[in-house]
Amino acid sequence: MNSEQLEKYSSAVTLSDMEVFVFPELMYSLVLANIMSPVIWRWREEDCFEKLEGKGSYKKLMRLKQFIIDEYEFNLDLETWGLTSKSKEVKRFEGFISPEVIARSNALFGYEGDKYYFDVDIRKHFGLDRYDSDIIPYWKTETVEAMNAFSRKEGYRMAAGECVSLAALYAAAAFVVCGIPLEDIYMILTPLHSQNFIDIQDGVLTNNRRLVTKAMWFNGTALSNKAQRALRNENITIVGHSSGYVHCMYDDATMDKGTCEYLAGRLNSYLSVSLTLQVFANFLRCHPKYQKFFQVCRDCRGQSQFLKAEVLFHYEHGSNFRIADETHDKLLSEVSDEDFVSYPLPDRIRCDEFEEFIDREKIDPRNSESRESLKKYVGYFIPESQEFVDELADFVHIEAKLPCSGKNYLPSEPIKVSTDYSRQQVIEYLQSIRQSNSTADLAFYAYRDMESCDWEPFVKAAVERNPVSIEMVKSENIEQVYKWLGQLGNESIYDGKRLAGPDEVANYKTGDGLEKAFLLANVIRHRNPEQDVEIAVEGQKVVLKGTGQYYFESDKGLERRICVSEAGVLSVAKKIIFFKKVVDKFCI
Repeated sequence: MNSEQLEKYSSAVTLSDMEVFVFPELMYSLVLANIMSPVIWRWREEDCFEKLEGKGSYKKLMRLKQFIIDEYEFNLDLETWGLTSKSKEVKRFEGFISPEVIARSNALFGYEGDKYYFDVDIRKHFGLDRYDSDIIPYWKTETVEAMNAFSRKEGYRMAAGECVSLAALYAAAAFVVCGIPLEDIYMILTPLHSQNFIDIQDGVLTNNRRLVTKAMWFNGTALSNKAQRALRNENITIVGHSSGYVHCMYDDATMDKGTCEYLAGRLNSYLSVSLTLQVFANFLRCHPKYQKFFQVCRDCRGQSQFLKAEVLFHYEHGSNFRIADETHDKLLSEVSDEDFVSYPLPDRIRCDEFEEFIDREKIDPRNSESRESLKKYVGYFIPESQEFVDELADFVHIEAKLPCSGKNYLPSEPIKVSTDYSRQQVIEYLQSIRQSNSTADLAFYAYRDMESCDWEPFVKAAVERNPVSIEMVKSENIEQVYKWLGQLGNESIYDGKRLAGPDEVANYKTGDGLEKAFLLANVIRHRNPEQDVEIAVEGQKVVLKGTGQYYFESDKGLERRICVSEAGVLSVAKKIIFFKKVVDKFCI
């Protein structure tokens, strides 16, 4: 591999936020790695999914939501994978993308975003207010195995993952468990969020552990409002799909232009809704400051009775019934008779008359003429009528900021995996297209398949980008670190001939002997970069030669000899490869 290839392929191992931004195909490579994983295929054997055999994909997807909510928690700890620095990361990627571009698009490198999304409370919530200096988190994305291993980590009661990991998990599980074709799954990344648009029925958006249908998107609840933040307030940086990707900063796009335009149309439909009384009630739920200008009318034995809108919303808050839907009358029956009056309340708009108005005039808040008519109609009652109309228009339609225009579309070979394939067939198919599809090839590095992949990327990642293991044992000498490794569990979080990185071993306190050897090599190299390090694997025996000689046992069935030295020689098996630390690259 040349230096650029090595940077990309080693990034498939560590999958940091910056690495995915610079090499956008990595996002979909992680999805494919999860699809190859036996973990998600075992979910199909769960009772909750076996009972849905023969049911439609949508029903399975709704069940998948509950499964993920039950099994995974949202990880907000930005320092799970340690710290790095802005200067180090900018220097690393300066040959790929300029620092100015990074600062405009990445939250850890100066991106400020929309005032609403990045207000003080939100920044504190995510912990971003702590990172105003050169030191920043090594924000990494996890495979499904690493997500599941969080249950081993102190402070976690179950599996966990941040938004990018959860998006990749959802995309893979939607295919494997729900039988949704990859062509119907679109990954949507913004500077601080990652989600998927699943093209099924009216559309479904994944949002961390939850799913948001179109009806839920416009229901005006606090949960839905939070789900809207990214698409409302941020530019979309990357769209990933089985046919390729589109990146906000790269002129060339590997996705087919028609596919991107199709997504834009489907997202536009999902993010738009016609104004009805129910939708308007949802708007008032979302904007309670306008409730005081409206009243609800009901018929009681032939007599009209009137109720303040804010009173009805108060009752709704503690009820299973909702305003303006099919349960509206049941909600009214829960209201105390004392809250009704027998005369129209002055200076308030009757909701039934408002419904007649929007139906008669065919009011569409996105249309300028409709907005003027609406402003005139409510102007007598609502002092800030222009603000009211603008906010209503914004509620019923969001314009997704897709990076589809002005691109040089150079479609790549799409990944075509049938939902009828077995796991083995998926793996065999992806193997067959590795030479012609870099996303598929990178997937095996994200999958950590050490049997079919070159080892240079894994070794580079292991000794350069695993700060947690170094920090965790900083007060121990090498002999003490070796003893500590012997006290950890001996089970790898990855099955077969796949390897965990040093920080995964350190975080989850378990690892195969070969994985522990790489952790010790990482510590030795960090403390003494001039020290030659050699790892020899033969059968179950692993020998690490560094400041001393250290022995481990491995069940991975891998036979290799790896040597990294200050002189620059790295040997893997029979192949001699030179690692030049000064220029930070491998060359054959």
